[in-house]
Amino acid sequence: MFTGIVEELGAVVASEDLGTDARLTIRGPLVTSTAAHGDSIAVNGVCLTVTTLDAEAGTFGADVMPETLRLTQLGALRPGDPVNLERAALVGGRLDGHIVQGHVDGVGRLRSRTPGERWDDLVVEAPADVLRYVVHKGSITVSGVSLTVTHVDDETFGVSLIPTTLAATTLGALAPGDAINLEVDVVAKYVERLLGARA
Repeated sequence: MFTGIVEELGAVVASEDLGTDARLTIRGPLVTSTAAHGDSIAVNGVCLTVTTLDAEAGTFGADVMPETLRLTQLGALRPGDPVNLERAALVGGRLDGHIVQGHVDGVGRLRSRTPGERWDDLVVEAPADVLRYVVHKGSITVSGVSLTVTHVDDETFGVSLIPTTLAATTLGALAPGDAINLEVDVVAKYVERLLGARA
């Protein structure tokens, strides 16, 4: 479980294509400082399990299964690419973002960005099966970052990025057309399932 509050801007060290799956090596000195084999770390919003750890180098390795490659943009990552990193939330700590599972629902694309005085407004194209759960003023996770939805229509939703998000995450460098991982609020999916079961 995560909160969508990115702790560190890391980088891909290696990306190994294993045919149906892949293996990533990520540099993140902060997130690896307390990590152990088997821990969960969110990489661009995707929950990955630490399979190798080099605390001295500040790197960890993770296996990426076929389902994850199919539903996310992790397969497109190359050495040197920046990534948003977050360790799993501690029980008893503050929930500063929203409940994030690290289970990506689909890949969206940045349609446009409009700079403000100290912020940027983004418009994101999303698949219909993702948009059905997006609501105005609700929460959504974009490449691991917990954001508030500023508008939603049949094809897109909007978010605004504060200066900290622009500086401390990969979202600051996004260009129109770039792919981004999307995770909707899990509560919406549970409510839909429960209402469907009653019907």
